[in-house]
Amino acid sequence: MDLEARSLQPNVKAVLLAKLREYKSDLNNLKSEHKRLASANSNQAAREDLLESGMADAMSVSANQRGRLMIFASTTILHGVDDNISKSKKILTNMSRRMSRNKWIISSIIVVLVVAIALILYFKLSK
Repeated sequence: MDLEARSLQPNVKAVLLAKLREYKSDLNNLKSEHKRLASANSNQAAREDLLESGMADAMSVSANQRGRLMIFASTTILHGVDDNISKSKKILTNMSRRMSRNKWIISSIIVVLVVAIALILYFKLSK
């Protein structure tokens, strides 16, 4: 590629050679990183073999386990929602009782004030 880029026109050649240098430096960086990882994980192939054999067994069992886990998770969520509904029902019931009690208290206060005003007017006008 280097020879092909050098044989092109000068305006295209400069761009292609710059890209080529960049690609070469990236390739060298990747090679050095690959060597570093390969030396650090010398037993990687053995680990992968063990994982693959374990994964084959896990794949056959995992379909049943996924189903069970989904059922378990959905029942757990359902119980949580049921508890939240029970709590909200209690809260709404208490709010309704308070509203009813407050209505009775306000109504009785209004009645007492009307009776007091009526008595005051009766005594004022009867004299």
